[in-house]
Amino acid sequence: MRKTLSFSLLIALLAITVPASADIKRTASGKPDLSGVYDTATLTPEQRPEFLGETKSVYPWVADLLSWGAQKTLQWFAESESDPDREAPPVGGDGNNTAGAGGVGGYNLFYLDVGDSASEIDGMVRTSIIYDPPNGRRPAMQEGVINRVADVYQSFTHQNTGTATWLDKDGPGPFDGPETLAPSERCLISFASTVPTLPSIYNNYKRIVQTDTHVMILQEMVHDARIIRIDSEHTPNANRSWLGDSIGYWDGDTLVVETKNFKGISGLAGADENLAVIERFSMTEDGNLLYDFTVNDATVWTASWSGEYIWSRKDDSKVYEYACHEGNYAMGNILRGARLLESEWVAKDGEISNQGE
Repeated sequence: MRKTLSFSLLIALLAITVPASADIKRTASGKPDLSGVYDTATLTPEQRPEFLGETKSVYPWVADLLSWGAQKTLQWFAESESDPDREAPPVGGDGNNTAGAGGVGGYNLFYLDVGDSASEIDGMVRTSIIYDPPNGRRPAMQEGVINRVADVYQSFTHQNTGTATWLDKDGPGPFDGPETLAPSERCLISFASTVPTLPSIYNNYKRIVQTDTHVMILQEMVHDARIIRIDSEHTPNANRSWLGDSIGYWDGDTLVVETKNFKGISGLAGADENLAVIERFSMTEDGNLLYDFTVNDATVWTASWSGEYIWSRKDDSKVYEYACHEGNYAMGNILRGARLLESEWVAKDGEISNQGE
């Protein structure tokens, strides 16, 4: 009995004195070495399907059943081919709005990459990235916010009919000039949120470069490079940027990053200049990153909200250049097309008026 107790005591002491993160890669200064390339694509949805209620996690075999239909659909699209001899779509488009294609067709889903697995934490599969509120969904927006979002993203939400229907409405149109197009369409910010980082439909790779004084996160999507200053102070509130001002500090083996001083528009749709984000980066023993974030913006959402998911390490991968709007040919064609539709609309209005006389 004495030997059994002594052995049990030894095991308990070892469990206390050897930290769980002892096997992770570290820098010369002893901090976890986050440097490397990561893939943030995941089949885990940002917001939990409502029928799951407050079910935060499920066993992997249950997750396989829930995602079977989605995986089969993605596989079918990936294996489908476009007919190179197909004709142009009809006026106003054929309704194919895949990947924000405006009703005239976009990328085949072969070219998209939303991941091939769900995020698994502590042996369980999360049913959503968001875990707070408990229902796994963003809190309600404050009154009037959704209208502001719609104004900013008019060029995305415009219903394409092949005619200049925006002339029937008061105020600026979605294609009046370069500045009226959505910021992400102008390649000023990512097509998915960068702060906090949320998965996109493709280009989900991130490269982290770490020193004792700075951490840089290079985003594949729209080539943003976040510079995080370690043990620093925020710049003056008047100094605002698309990605905000990020400072960080180490809480044990977790890198905590606080970001504020955003512009009135950021990659997080709806957020304004009062947005503040706290992120936590923790390395797991398999080299992946557990990424946790909390969003605070009281003038936009009725409560703060938090999420977490896994960034998968990809040691043999690189982040290549993302040349968004290279040469800006698309921008000129969008505006020229809008002027043509407007001239046709005005001419049609004139014909109707003459007939009425």
